[in-house]
Amino acid sequence: TGEDQMKKKRLTRLAALGLGAIAMSGCMTAHMEQSRHTLTGIGEGDAVVILARSYHNGNFTENDFIDCVDKNLSHGDSGLTVIPDGEFRDAFYPWFEPRTAPRSPNDLPKLLADEQVAAKFADTGVRYIIWIEGSTEALEGGGSISCSVGPGAGGCFGLMWWEKDSDYEAAIWDMKHVASAGMVATDVNGMSIMPAVVIPVPLIAPTQNTACKRLADQLRTFLVEGVS
Repeated sequence: TGEDQMKKKRLTRLAALGLGAIAMSGCMTAHMEQSRHTLTGIGEGDAVVILARSYHNGNFTENDFIDCVDKNLSHGDSGLTVIPDGEFRDAFYPWFEPRTAPRSPNDLPKLLADEQVAAKFADTGVRYIIWIEGSTEALEGGGSISCSVGPGAGGCFGLMWWEKDSDYEAAIWDMKHVASAGMVATDVNGMSIMPAVVIPVPLIAPTQNTACKRLADQLRTFLVEGVS
């Protein structure tokens, strides 16, 4: 019938739109920055610890992002020795609790003046503390999806999309030289899409995972580059 033909044409158009959406969902852009203050290097026995800096400025840095950077920085042939966040905080309790943790490299001399703290750094081999701040957010989007139920005509049709932005910055403190070594930052932006041709299919841009891998690669290059 004419009505059935119209439905078929509509499905065809939406299917084509959905395929186009699938192609678009793989589009992401990344921006990286780096600022170096001192030469760096990793020696035998040197370790790194990665901490969320969220309580310093009220922003929330996801725990799974910190875990992801830990994993990517420590694994592989060129993996570094990374002390897990929880293990480090337990070992250095209460000096790295929210109220007592140093807020900047300028606070390090006072912290290390405590013989007990200095001895713990020597025992654990922590050479660099990396403070990470940032988050992944959903930005503006558009489109719509409508669903209907009926004999031979049930399903959802339409298209929705939204931007995701994963913006993270890592400040690197050199505990050997008691100073800021520099910073690296990664900002990944991508389009997430949900086409619906009978069934909605979310196509999520992996901006956070991409930002994690890029930041870990930047940190590895930054830390092993040069001789201190």
